[in-house]
Formats: sequence, C-alpha cells, structure tokens
Amino acid sequence: MSDESPMHDHKESPHEDPAGDAAPEAFLARALQQTQENLRRAGPAATAGYTLVGAILMLGGGGYVADKRFGTSPWLLLTGLVLGIAVGFVELAKIVWRK
Repeated sequence: MSDESPMHDHKESPHEDPAGDAAPEAFLARALQQTQENLRRAGPAATAGYTLVGAILMLGGGGYVADKRFGTSPWLLLTGLVLGIAVGFVELAKIVWRK
C-alpha cells in the first residue's frame, strides 16, 4: 500500500495556471461574454418599453401643450394620452411579435 492517499492527488483544472493568473482572466472573459449575450437578448424588450413610454409621453405632452394653447383642458391631454397608449401598444406588439 502506498503512502499517497487519493485525497492528496491534486490535478490542475484546465483553467488553473500554476501561477494562479489564468483562472480570474478566464472567469472575467466568460462573465463579459455572458453579459453581452444577455444585453443582446434584452434589446428588443428594452426597445418595446421605451417605445411604449415614449409614445405616451410624446402624445400626452402634445395634448397638454395644445390644451394650454387652446384652453380646452383636459380634453386634448386625455386624447393625447389615449392615442399614446394605443400607438405605444401597437408598436410594442410589432416589436414583441417580430420574427
């Protein structure tokens, strides 16, 4: 029977460098690659959200300005908000269901 036990058999993993420098670099490279992939996949969702909010703010803001100018408060603001919601959801649907 030998003096060496299986617990003392240490084989270096492919990511380990005897100096200990390669493992952090490999980890950072994988983390950067995964982050880029997640951002690429999240792009359409972010675009959809910004489109929805942007349409509501733009058309609602236009309605607000028109109300102030013509003295028709709150009707043009409400019309702008409703149109903004409708346009925003149509654009959201286009982005989400795009192939």
